[in-house]
Amino acid sequence: MQNTFFPSFLSLAFCILSAINLSCGSKPTDLRAIIPADPLVYLETNDLGKALTAVTDNDAFKAAAKTQPDFSALAGMKLAVAVTGFETKEQPVTEENSILNFKPRFVAVAETNAWNYQALSFTENKLGEFINGTYGGDVTLETNDRNGGKYFTWTSQDGSKAYALVRGSLIFFGNDESAIEKCLAVILGEADSIAKNPKITALPPDSLASGHVSTDGIAQISNIVGLKFANEAGEAPEVQSGIASILPQLLRNSITEVSWLSTKNQLGIEDKLQISISPDMASVLTETIVADQNTIPIDGRDSIISNLLSEIPQNVMSVTRYNFKDPLIAWRSVLLVSQTKFDEPARKIIAEFSNLFFEPYGIRDPELFLSSVGDSRMGRNIVTVRLDHEGEEPVVIATRGGKEHQILKAMTSQLKPVGKITEGGINTWTSEDNELQVVFARASFGVGTKENLQACLFWTVHTPYEIKSESMVWLAKSNAPVATVTQDRDSAHQIATVFLEKAPEETNIVSNYQTEIRFNQNGIERRTVSDFGLIGSIIKQLGHKN
Repeated sequence: MQNTFFPSFLSLAFCILSAINLSCGSKPTDLRAIIPADPLVYLETNDLGKALTAVTDNDAFKAAAKTQPDFSALAGMKLAVAVTGFETKEQPVTEENSILNFKPRFVAVAETNAWNYQALSFTENKLGEFINGTYGGDVTLETNDRNGGKYFTWTSQDGSKAYALVRGSLIFFGNDESAIEKCLAVILGEADSIAKNPKITALPPDSLASGHVSTDGIAQISNIVGLKFANEAGEAPEVQSGIASILPQLLRNSITEVSWLSTKNQLGIEDKLQISISPDMASVLTETIVADQNTIPIDGRDSIISNLLSEIPQNVMSVTRYNFKDPLIAWRSVLLVSQTKFDEPARKIIAEFSNLFFEPYGIRDPELFLSSVGDSRMGRNIVTVRLDHEGEEPVVIATRGGKEHQILKAMTSQLKPVGKITEGGINTWTSEDNELQVVFARASFGVGTKENLQACLFWTVHTPYEIKSESMVWLAKSNAPVATVTQDRDSAHQIATVFLEKAPEETNIVSNYQTEIRFNQNGIERRTVSDFGLIGSIIKQLGHKN
């Protein structure tokens, strides 16, 4: 079974509203006062123009689009989106394969700051045109006066429906009629609004957008994630069944809610995700997943981590640095907190599946491998490198701690030495089929294919070790336990395609993402700085035809 996702509900809302060019009308409405109190997912922006400008005001977008979109007409426009449920539909493709679609039921509410006749014209024409194109053409429209405004119902050839209600300067839009009715119930005082939810805090003045996933939202999304990963796990029914049953439970038992805040700074768009977990789990992870501050260089030069990063090529897909005081304790703590709320049979399944995370790196015994990395003097840094496309075997590079025999024993294949140790102290071991190599250097070692290890050249002998790439310097200086730099070669073109009438020429424009993960008493904090941010990732979905 294959997984595809419907275009994002928020992508649809952004695209709809980015076409609006309306003048000021009635007094703006506080959108939180009309959104139901219990959505599974809630997203909002107080200034759509500002949010969209942040996505397009960078060198990567300008290189792809050549021209800069004008969002001045959207300045100050508010948008709120509430997801009220999810619908799963399986569509057969062949006798063996089918497509599994996960469709969110949602309502998007826009304060257009416009006169009613302008909002009506936009809804019937611009919005109608967009829906017709999204649903493949030949969409029929029915309108009637209802609920104190004008109601629109679009129906596609396959029976899919979209709805809109225009009341004054407000546009309610969604694919679930009941979600719009819930908003009306709030307006009539028949139900509470999300404004009373203490977890939905006020947006800071300098923010672009924010979001919140409730506990119930986590539960439903966990089921979707479980199905998705199970279907991508291969053909073995027992593997698919295990993932589909265990992964949703693991997510539901671990995560209580998620909050998101997006801002713009000099480096790009910053997205902060706070993933809340139970206090007992947070307490364990905060104490065990701790960065070793002694291995962080001041200037990116002449250190063990500089040795690991100095020769990594600049065009890699992603590089992640794990900087733990003790990698084995960190790994054991993750397994421990994952297993605490399961019975014994489920704990054994989690332990077995956890080893799958290490298999792409050629590691059979994670505990033996992690206990062999580095030492207290040199540090215990581990770097993973994905050189090019998804599916290509990654490379792992780590500090050497004198336990070579244990590292070799932890591998998935039997290894044999290749020649003699060279003058530079290079000692290479390889599998019978030459698919896996382990190279030991003076201060580090690497595991991967021969070709990929050659690309990283971590054993190059030169003093001092100097990192030449700015992204690698940032990675070396990060004081987070987990830090990643990623190169994205698709987003600039795809986002430009959404905003331009004519798609730009295909170009290889690279945008960079820098992500840090830390643990605190509330749970997990994930901070990413990038050209386009999460807002850009949402908009990019419109470039995919599902």
